Amino acid sequence: MISAPPLAVVPVLVNAGAALLPAIVAALASALALVLKPREFLRAVRRRPLVALAVLALVAGSWLGWRHLAAQPAKAAIRESVPTTSDWSKVALEVMRQERDTPRPPSIPDPTASMAASKPVVFRNNFERNGFSGGASPESLQPLWEYNEDNTLYLSSPIMDGERVYGASAYLDVGKTYGAIFCLDSRSGKVIWQTDSEPQGRGFSGFFSSPALTADRKSLVIGQGLHADAGVSLVCLNTETGAVRWVVRSPLHIESSPAIEGDIVVVGAGAIETGPDHKPSGDPNGIGNPGYVFGVRISDGRELWRYPLNDPEGSPAIEDGVAYIGSGVNGAAVAALRIASDEDLKASGLDRLVWKVPAPHAATGAVTLVKNLVLVGCGRGDFVFSDPNPEGVVLALEKTTGKTVWKTVLPDAVLGSIAVVDGRAIVPVRNGELVALNIEDGQILWRQEDPKARISGTSAVLSSPAFTGTLIYATSQDGYLAVIDPADGKILERHYINATDKPGELGLTFSSPWVGNGVVIVGSETGGLRAFSGKSAR
Repeated sequence: MISAPPLAVVPVLVNAGAALLPAIVAALASALALVLKPREFLRAVRRRPLVALAVLALVAGSWLGWRHLAAQPAKAAIRESVPTTSDWSKVALEVMRQERDTPRPPSIPDPTASMAASKPVVFRNNFERNGFSGGASPESLQPLWEYNEDNTLYLSSPIMDGERVYGASAYLDVGKTYGAIFCLDSRSGKVIWQTDSEPQGRGFSGFFSSPALTADRKSLVIGQGLHADAGVSLVCLNTETGAVRWVVRSPLHIESSPAIEGDIVVVGAGAIETGPDHKPSGDPNGIGNPGYVFGVRISDGRELWRYPLNDPEGSPAIEDGVAYIGSGVNGAAVAALRIASDEDLKASGLDRLVWKVPAPHAATGAVTLVKNLVLVGCGRGDFVFSDPNPEGVVLALEKTTGKTVWKTVLPDAVLGSIAVVDGRAIVPVRNGELVALNIEDGQILWRQEDPKARISGTSAVLSSPAFTGTLIYATSQDGYLAVIDPADGKILERHYINATDKPGELGLTFSSPWVGNGVVIVGSETGGLRAFSGKSAR
């Protein structure tokens, strides 16, 4: 469902009862369609109280108007003016029409837009995964705006493109999750549109996957589902209206964040593991599915290929027609796959698989590309459970062959993506520290060994840092956002991003911060999606 406009506007004719009756019936039906969906109605109340009141007035006024007209002879109804009660329907509809048709203020040109418009916007902005789209690096952060809905988690990482922010949410219910995809004004946090279902009315599942934008900025692509969800879809939306363009079904869930090159989007469908051995459970057809990577043509939603790979839940990176992606639980590998269609590969005599190499542990994080290297984090432990014998590794592989160039062992798993700027890689570690590496040889430049020097002691860093080259921005599992000096890893400032009256108790702050145009945007477990601004760093 697209939240703006919330109802179809039905013209109300005021001169004749015969013309008025169908309009009232249609208006009443549209209003009831919203009122009879409590979750959507409460969402509308929070976002647009005037519209919610208008809907209630429409229902009441239309019902009274119906009763009045039903009691009058048809001839008299034609002669008389519309009863006073019908005016409330007209007023309600007019309020909604005005809100829908009110022109937005003219856009302020974004100086980075022309440079960025030729490339897709992917998870962490680019395949160096630095989470930075240009502009100032703000410090001394102050709250700018907040977007939140009651009992809703913001696990997905937002992306910013000029004056727009795109994000997704998750709402946990008994045995099921729900979600919504939304577009906000980056300066005010005002909702431009929000969609929470497919055109056939099937509601979205919760979102862990983060959105990606096509190079022409006309389409947004994102995967559905949290780890226990099955039978969800890859979704493509129109960025102007939020309307769903197409969906591609999967028997599994898609926590992987899509990567785009040209007219092809590539993403992983992850296994649903159960039990102490973490073996894949049965899909709706009763067959255990360990996972696969697939490619879809964006222009028409046609699935072009599938390739079996165990638990590919990290975000792939694409360069020159080859996608690089990690294999997680029961896989522990990194693979390079050609993204062309099955037909094109057959015609050219090429295999889908370019290379596949083993990793020391499950490779769960997003792949980072820099120079001739494929950087992948892996480790024991996952987003929910730590391992009794923790270890993490950063692998640097040669793009063309998969050969190991260097390997750096760390004290715990690397689950977030590795952010790179100017030859420095900032690595998030599950034990709560950030580590800086030299990408030429993998040598440690600095690390936050002392828990007192970390974002929040031993609280895990499960998200991906943003690195502008001037400052680092990163979050902890328990809901703190820190600004960090990239020279030595020193914490410069910290901000609590969960709701102060409802602290995050589940440790589900997975959302990664995004920095662009002097604004930092990040989600959390209970604090919604928040934006901060500040003075430019020296």
